[in-house]
Amino acid sequence: MARVVVDVMLKPEILDPQGQAIVGASDRLGFSGVREVRQGKRFEVEIDGEAGEAELAEVRRMAETLLANPVIEDFSLRVE
Repeated sequence: MARVVVDVMLKPEILDPQGQAIVGASDRLGFSGVREVRQGKRFEVEIDGEAGEAELAEVRRMAETLLANPVIEDFSLRVE
């Protein structure tokens, strides 16, 4: 069994109101020097067997069609 982690983040040009709210609150809560925060999502996909090229291609297809919105989000895969 293998675990593939899919990290999904908003594209840099997309406004991130949640990240901006965290930046605003961080200074008030005593966390100085925080310039920018971007929020995202993490998915852990467990697959049968090894994470070979075919299996990673399938998870990549899953990320493109189900886990991420390719219009406003980028994603990356890694095997843990």
